[in-house]
Amino acid sequence: MATRLGDTSIASAQPLVVLGTVDARRSVDAAVSALPLEEVVVRPAVIGDMKAVEPLVRTFANENLMLPKAYDQLARNFREFVVATAPAGQVIGCGALRIYSESLAEICSLAVARPMQGSGVGRLVVQRLLDEARGLNVATVFALTLRPEFFERNGFSRVPREMFPLKVWADCRNCPKLHACDEIAVAIDI
Repeated sequence: MATRLGDTSIASAQPLVVLGTVDARRSVDAAVSALPLEEVVVRPAVIGDMKAVEPLVRTFANENLMLPKAYDQLARNFREFVVATAPAGQVIGCGALRIYSESLAEICSLAVARPMQGSGVGRLVVQRLLDEARGLNVATVFALTLRPEFFERNGFSRVPREMFPLKVWADCRNCPKLHACDEIAVAIDI
């Protein structure tokens, strides 16, 4: 099920649009950058969406702005994801809610296509993930980020990474940045 901003009706998932050429991407980028936020749909991901999520995540991972995720890793965890889509079905943003315990969850793999950055799509994705966490009665949601200001504008506060030993035990020990982590922890009680 998907929700459209300002609309309480439920819509079916949009078909995935996979962009094949640079010219196609440019024309979609131009169309998407002019997209009113009210037309963006944030919905649970389906496994096929990971074909669009992987290059989105890879773009930012290549710039060391987020950790890389291989397609098979994304496909195994697609149920954690929501995607933001344009009316024609293009994935323009994504984020995941990873549950660590009944009281703790993490927002991870948050990415928004460059033409839509600053438009509110990231806020919509975060709000959808926080709504999911509330529905699961999770008490605290955190993120590790290089953009703490974005999360602070969405109600999060900076906190010490050491508050999340479950995260460190489960994920950080295998991270290539383990001994040189530059991410900042933010959290919100919901």
